[in-house]
Amino acid sequence: MATAAVASQQLGFANFIANVDTVGKVVLFFLLVLSIASWYLIFTKAFANWLEAKRAKAFLAQFRNFDSLAQLNSLLNQSKPNNAFSNLAAEGLDALRNAGSFGAQKIAVAGGISEFMTRAIRNGIDQESARSENGLTVLASAGSASPYIGLFGTVWAIYHALVNIGLSGQGTLDKVAGPVGEALIMTAIGLAVAIPAVFAYNAFNRRNRMWLAKLDAFAHDLFVMLTVSNSENNPTKPTGNAS
Repeated sequence: MATAAVASQQLGFANFIANVDTVGKVVLFFLLVLSIASWYLIFTKAFANWLEAKRAKAFLAQFRNFDSLAQLNSLLNQSKPNNAFSNLAAEGLDALRNAGSFGAQKIAVAGGISEFMTRAIRNGIDQESARSENGLTVLASAGSASPYIGLFGTVWAIYHALVNIGLSGQGTLDKVAGPVGEALIMTAIGLAVAIPAVFAYNAFNRRNRMWLAKLDAFAHDLFVMLTVSNSENNPTKPTGNAS
């Protein structure tokens, strides 16, 4: 029993860290960096998404009660846009104002006011789509690369463990199982880094799909408000030659 206790103290995670070589330390460093980056993105993006969803809910509750551009413009002037929906509304209003300065001929060349507003709103949605994907590349990289980095560390550690066992001439099971078992710690660390990153990546991807679907539905309502109000404020006048 005493011999087993001494052997257990000489093996394990602490002993592995104390005896790991330079390559192993580099592998552990990369895994540590990926883990810190993953958890940082998980917490910050989760909080940012929750906060933006709360702000968007409040904005949409007010937007549904609007029946004119004046009310929407007044709300956006009172408070700075702080979510994707209010940002899109602000961009739509800006595009509508800019359309008046382009002139009727340029607007006609662009396909009309409807086509002009469609492109402006679609551009806002595309910008939000790109913004919502910030950080997902890091999570995807951590989820896919960490197991392989850990496996590389395991293979490297097993190789050196077997070399040392061969040089010592002691190839008994107890001499082989300990170093090989320690080497598998690298694989376990790689999986520990990858699993949360994969779950978070899938969760954020699902949230982004649902978020953009809601934003797209809002864009239709915003387009109707902008174009209908513009046509009411600027009715088309018949043109013709005086006889």
